[in-house]
Parts: sequence; structure tokens; C-alpha cells
Amino acid sequence: MRLNDLDERIVHALAEDARRSYADIGSLVGLSAPAVKRRVDRLRADGVITGFTVRVDPGAMGWETEGFIEIHARSNTSPETIKRGLARYPEVASASTVTGEADAIVQVFASDMRHFERVLERIAGEPFVERTKSVLVLSPLLRRFSSGAPA
Repeated sequence: MRLNDLDERIVHALAEDARRSYADIGSLVGLSAPAVKRRVDRLRADGVITGFTVRVDPGAMGWETEGFIEIHARSNTSPETIKRGLARYPEVASASTVTGEADAIVQVFASDMRHFERVLERIAGEPFVERTKSVLVLSPLLRRFSSGAPA
């Protein structure tokens, strides 16, 4: 489903702050609060908006170390197999199949270097993994969490 400009602006406003009121969003996009609510309800029903969440600083939760692991899978490994294998790790923040030499890239948060190393070793030991390559984040430079076109 392709969103129209008004729906994109509503989604963007919610992505910036999901606690924003319908009246506040309405003032941004030129609609009444009930009209915004109807559109949000429709976007949820259509599966465009899949939920509302809170963003937490990983460091505040004790996750001080961040890294990325490239996974080179054994031949004939499906993306679903990789997904099922990685879903068991609470340290995995995201995982995606990618182009290039690796088959997937995994974002991992850990409490410290030793914890990251243990997670890396466990992932490398999964039956579908042929080899891994990892990098550690020194300083995150830019993170964007919003969706939709800029308002």
C-alpha cells in the first residue's frame, strides 16, 4: 500500500513521538483530531502502523557494547533458518539479509566485550553458520528512528 502525503506526514509525526495527541498531529497536518484518529485507525487496520513503542538508551539498560556480525551461511541456508537461529538471542537487536559476500548482518548489544565475545562464539557455533566477521561500534554518529517523509 502506498501512502498519500497526508498519511505520510501523520506517520512521520507519530514516529517522532508516538505519545503525540491526535489534536497536535491534526494541527501539524491540517486535520481535526477525529479525522487524524480515523486515519491512524485505518493505517493500523491496513498494517501500515504495526505498533507503538518506546526507545530506550541501551547503555541505561546495561548494554554498553555494540557490534555488528556478518554471517556467512552454509550453502542452501534459507533466510527463515537464519531468522529462527538468531531469534533466540536477546542480545540481537536486528538482523537482515544483505548483498555482498555476507549472507546476513546482525546488530548485537552486550554488557561488555567479554559478553559480546560469548555471543559471537555462540552465533558462530550455530549449525547454519560457516563463518563470521565482526566489527565493534566505537561511537554511534547518527541514528534515525522516525519513518515517513520529513514534515
